Amino acid sequence: MTKLMRIGSALLLGGVLATSVLRAQSTPSKALLVLAKRDRTLAIVDPTSLKVVAKVPVGPDPHEVIADDEGKFAYVSNYGGGAYHTLAVVDLVEQKALPSVDLGPLRGPHGLVFVGGKVWFTAEAAKVIGSYDPSSKKVDWVLGTGQNRTHMIFVFDDLKRIVTSNVSSGTMSIIEKTAGHGFGHGPVSAAPPSSSAGPPPGGRPGPPPGPPQGDWDETVVAVGRGAEGFDVSPGGKEIWVANAQDGTISVIDLAGKKVTETLAANVQGANRLKFTPDGKRVFVSSLGSSELAIFDAATRQDVKRLKLGRGAAGILMDPDGSRVYVACSPDNYVAVIDLKTTQVVGHIEPGNEPDGLAWAFRR
Repeated sequence: MTKLMRIGSALLLGGVLATSVLRAQSTPSKALLVLAKRDRTLAIVDPTSLKVVAKVPVGPDPHEVIADDEGKFAYVSNYGGGAYHTLAVVDLVEQKALPSVDLGPLRGPHGLVFVGGKVWFTAEAAKVIGSYDPSSKKVDWVLGTGQNRTHMIFVFDDLKRIVTSNVSSGTMSIIEKTAGHGFGHGPVSAAPPSSSAGPPPGGRPGPPPGPPQGDWDETVVAVGRGAEGFDVSPGGKEIWVANAQDGTISVIDLAGKKVTETLAANVQGANRLKFTPDGKRVFVSSLGSSELAIFDAATRQDVKRLKLGRGAAGILMDPDGSRVYVACSPDNYVAVIDLKTTQVVGHIEPGNEPDGLAWAFRR
């Protein structure tokens, strides 16, 4: 090969490499995350173009996903109805899977939220909720609910109240932090180093201090059969719960911790329920119906039924109030709905059987 030919080949190869770099799609600063359950992947989507920019493996039966506050990492619950016990971890910047979090006996992780720098989760088979601290890489807190199939979770920003739905018990748990120390008798004053004081009578040390998280009170509120999808209204005054088996919606007064209304909503098979960001409307998806139900939050009236394929699961609101994204699991796409017109304006194809949805905002 002549020198000229070698130079030409090098230039051509350099051009190809440069083109491939330009064509590589990085994770946008505002990214839509979509789980494809059957494919066992997390799709990273550009919400502007509605195109998938990357797919990352996330393990068996992924159901829910959440991103951290900086939009760098995503956490996925590997559910399996109690068969699995891991949280998959995805580096959203490098678009690759990281070592998963092994929850040990806390089987059946499902609902996820990220609040206060931690991943909060439910574990159905263990009947608990817990928190995972990414900085220490440890589960640092667990609380039993005593309810069957503790499924979805909502944690208030002040970390003083937690709400869960308990599907098989047909209940909601409202869990509130108290000023108590939990077990034990509080901190024990240590004797000064020069003290010759021995152990207390009986030769046993004093009780250990209580847990730093304090104690928690749980109020169990009976709702309807198959209580699963729920949301807390903007402002935190009400909890709306979709009862899949009864086809009703229970409205709970959060301050009074009691059901104030049960709406004959005709939402059999309801999967998820979400308020719009302004709190004026409520969207309910159903895997047993081709219709997405839309309610007026003030009047409690059914205002529209929007046909979406053969059923729907995950619902995600755009924080700016412009759109809502609905995972049409049986039809393998995510419907994009304009919130002003409540019309479908686009589709996303993230893979087979989409379900859990979340936002990742790069700080």
